[in-house]
Formats: sequence, C-alpha cells, structure tokens
Amino acid sequence: MRKFLKQKNTGFTRTPKFGVTPKGGGFTLVETLVAISIFTMSILGLITVLASGIADTNYAKRKIIATYLAQEGIEYVRNMRDTYVLYSANPTTGWTAFNNKLLSVSANCQGANGCYFDDRNVSFSDTTLPMTDLLFTACTSSTCANAPLLYNSTTGKYGYVSGSSSGFTRKIFFIYSSANEARFSSTVYWTQGSGSRSVVLSGSVYNWVE
Repeated sequence: MRKFLKQKNTGFTRTPKFGVTPKGGGFTLVETLVAISIFTMSILGLITVLASGIADTNYAKRKIIATYLAQEGIEYVRNMRDTYVLYSANPTTGWTAFNNKLLSVSANCQGANGCYFDDRNVSFSDTTLPMTDLLFTACTSSTCANAPLLYNSTTGKYGYVSGSSSGFTRKIFFIYSSANEARFSSTVYWTQGSGSRSVVLSGSVYNWVE
C-alpha cells in the first residue's frame, strides 16, 4: 500500500509561465531592457544639464567682458572731454574742439553706423594732451564689423594693433550734441551660439567748466 501511494518521480519539472521569474532566478529580458532604458535616460538628462550649465557659464563670461569693454568706451570719451576742456586755452575752446573731433568727416560718430576709436597713437608719457591723439574712425556697418577688437594675451589688453581676434566689436554712437552737452552710447557686439549678442551702455558729458 505504501508503495502504491508513493508519488512516482517522472523526471520532469514544471516550466514557469512566460514573464514569471522562478523563485531564486535572475532578471527576465523585459526587466533588463527597462532597467537599461531608465539608466540611459538618466545619463542623457545629466549630460543635457551639464551642457546647459557650461553654455550658461560661457555666456556669462563673455557678457562680463563685453560690459567692461563697453564701459571702457565710455571712459575713453569722458577722459578725452576732460583733456580738451581742462587743458585747452579756455573751456569753451576745448569743448568746441572735443565736439569737432567726434563729428569730423573721418569719425562721424553721429552717423548711422557710429564710430570706433583706436588708442595706438596715445602716449601717456606725453604731459600735454595725450588723449587728443585718440583716433576716431567711422564704422562701415551697424555692428562695426570692419574693426574687430584684438586680444593681446601678453598684455591682457584689447585693441587694434596686435593680438588674436577676440570676437568682439565696439561702436561709439553720439545720440545728441549741443553747445554744452553730448549724449552717447557704447555698444559691444559678439556672436555666440546661433545668435548675435550685444551690451549697450550710455552716458552724457558736459561742458562743466566756466
């Protein structure tokens, strides 16, 4: 009787249904593919965030440089006004000479495209009127593309004499000029990514010496 009731071992095992993991087994193909997809999407998202961060950092750096270059343009104009007004025979004569310098035919800073200045002839060891040697030349386009600023890595300065192209251009534009006031703007242009960028600063100078 005991032998009859004893279950006979046929040598076969039960095959699990598709998609069901046997107890103690590994991952199925579907589970592996899902895990790989989630991991890949996470990596792609991280790379996108890093790329965006690098681009934003580079833009911020370029904008800071452009802002300083635009401010430098304003300071050059103010310095030249001070030189003419303070060191000429009298303030009125100096102011007139300052206006004539900016509105001359060669400079035409009040023209449609404005002008740019070149300080290659300025010698700060000159004790007379060094800033009067500042060269103003008309721009031939709205972004002054004919006068790209060069960066000298040795001196750390931007100019038009030596160095490699910095990617920046600067334009001075005189908005208004009268007997005792001149309004102007200093704009720096550069190209980054797929678009053109610019920083614009404005200021006014006066014939303030009586």
